[in-house]
Amino acid sequence: MHEINRRTLLGGAAALGLGLAALPGTAHAAGGGRGRVPRGAISIQLYTLRNVLSQDLEGTLRALAEIGYRKVELAGTHGRTAAEFRRILDRYGLRATSGHVSLAEDMNPVFEDCRTLGQRFAVVAWAQFSTADEWKKLADDLNEAGRLACRYGLRFGYHNHAHEFQALPTGEVPWDILTSRTDHRYVHLELDLYWAVTGGRDPVELIHANRHRILQYHVKDRAADGSFADLGTGTIDFPRIFSHSREAGVLEYIVEHDEPTAPLHTAKVGYDYLRAVRFPK
Repeated sequence: MHEINRRTLLGGAAALGLGLAALPGTAHAAGGGRGRVPRGAISIQLYTLRNVLSQDLEGTLRALAEIGYRKVELAGTHGRTAAEFRRILDRYGLRATSGHVSLAEDMNPVFEDCRTLGQRFAVVAWAQFSTADEWKKLADDLNEAGRLACRYGLRFGYHNHAHEFQALPTGEVPWDILTSRTDHRYVHLELDLYWAVTGGRDPVELIHANRHRILQYHVKDRAADGSFADLGTGTIDFPRIFSHSREAGVLEYIVEHDEPTAPLHTAKVGYDYLRAVRFPK
């Protein structure tokens, strides 16, 4: 599988006076709610650990398993074939339940690799266009790929960044084009919470508008200056968002940090946070 070319969009910080961020000291209070993230729903996007994986693939995967992870989301297979990478994951009791993929003219080899890896989800990680017609074409391509994915027993999705929420010169919004034009039976949403907030949107409002279609969260925190933060150390009110997870339809809570200084520490902080967080049902 091809490595994914991920881009970082730190410009255009959102105005957070819309109730998207909690007041300092309250954003991540455990509270007395009964809701919790099931351990089996916790995963981590391996893009977070790309630098250490390139240095020591097996040692890093072993460390993730020791932290407590049982699921990972792929962003490439680090020079291994799908079968080779699957054997390594199996060795450490990890399962690649999801993976980021790129659209291709022939998606059959992509989905064959996904099935070899044991994935349940295949998600397009990135797209950017300047016209509404191009976004509409993308939506049609996602529908076509999603129908094919069903034949492989996969759920096919799209992962947002911030730019999908910015209006095009015509006034149309890419997110609205994608969510209205794609078929919810074949294309689900992997909602990146950091990028939604950075794009000026309230994740809870996005959930209300896309009930039972947001099957995966990228759980990524945001510092007060707009940069990435380890889970529980930033400003995003995850308990408020997670209290709507049943409405969203979420099956996976995927830890991610685009620019960690200590990737394995970030991974442990993220896992521990998701195990500890409590929220109203």
